[in-house]
Amino acid sequence: MHILMLSDVYFPRINGVSTSIQTFREALQQLGHRVTLIAPDYPVLPPLEPADTLRVAAWQVPFDPEDRLMQPRALSALTDALTDHYDLLHIQTPFAAHYLGLRLARRLQIPVLESYHTFFEEYLHHYLPLLPARWSRYLARQLSYRQCQQVDGLVVPSPQMLATLREYGVTTSAEVIPTGIDPRRFDGADGARFRARYQIPATQPLLLYVGRVAHEKNIGLLLQVMARLRQQHPDALLVIAGEGPAASALQRQVVQLGIGDQVRFVGYLDRAGELQDCYAAADLFLFASLTETQGLVLLEAMMVGTPVVAIARMGTADVLREGCGARIAPDDSEGFAALVAALLADPQQRQALAASAREYATAWRADQLTARLVEHYGAVLAAAPHAPSGSP
Repeated sequence: MHILMLSDVYFPRINGVSTSIQTFREALQQLGHRVTLIAPDYPVLPPLEPADTLRVAAWQVPFDPEDRLMQPRALSALTDALTDHYDLLHIQTPFAAHYLGLRLARRLQIPVLESYHTFFEEYLHHYLPLLPARWSRYLARQLSYRQCQQVDGLVVPSPQMLATLREYGVTTSAEVIPTGIDPRRFDGADGARFRARYQIPATQPLLLYVGRVAHEKNIGLLLQVMARLRQQHPDALLVIAGEGPAASALQRQVVQLGIGDQVRFVGYLDRAGELQDCYAAADLFLFASLTETQGLVLLEAMMVGTPVVAIARMGTADVLREGCGARIAPDDSEGFAALVAALLADPQQRQALAASAREYATAWRADQLTARLVEHYGAVLAAAPHAPSGSP
């Protein structure tokens, strides 16, 4: 098959969507399929851009300078010039890519699928603060319903997210196919190397968060946890790896809580080695998001043997299994901190969790999950061989 993918985001913009696209794309190619990706241009592109990547001129998004909005004229000019044969179109994001994808699929007379990566009902109000939360949630539900009904098939990363879409009234054929992990990417992870680079003593308790520094990630709860840990584990350090629109607010919270010596923001890390070293350096990986559709970083941490302490909500509830490389935390700073403190005081329990973590994460192999994606592609092709059912 030759699959055409469209996304409003891709590397060098680091987030779960970019990682998911890269993982599935590489695995599809290993299975003998060809994937062409249309994505925004950025001021600085990766040094080794994969073949069949078509970049579109894009504007900076005012409220989120990391993101880019593909320019409609440039996007239309590029898609009008496409001459290859494509079997299927796979939309990865619900913005410009969604509406272009519907038009393009109609012109090419091929089916169109869409991945539902983000739980917009609990996301949108962070970026529309002047709109009452109940209104933004209503708009998010309506947008999700309409867009999901406009495509021939859906890829959803967790059963919980699929259940939510069904509650919205979405009837489109859908498969739960989470993003997988390529174990080879985590070979050679060296925690000592990361600690040496950032001058973190080998014996200092290191806690880690990796991901977008965004409001919906609930990182503020982790800062409250650190404030509570101060009495029992005053030398514990939380490393926050990532960037995003909530960074300044979180830095102010660090000052207000008086934990400036317990928190370090290190920005984005190179996924070709530095990020893996960071995961391996941590004693525990902490995660408090309540809106994840999967939580891929949990599996990445476990892949290098780092135990996870996280709240099990939405997609993370599907990933996490108590005792399988992870402990499930309550949704409050006191209970979360108590669990972290107990683990920091119990090296044997941490070692037991670490021993099970990699084996558990390996069950989420990218090649096996991509094989399921190919089956879903085939089912959509058989059911809608000529054109998408929806309208732009």
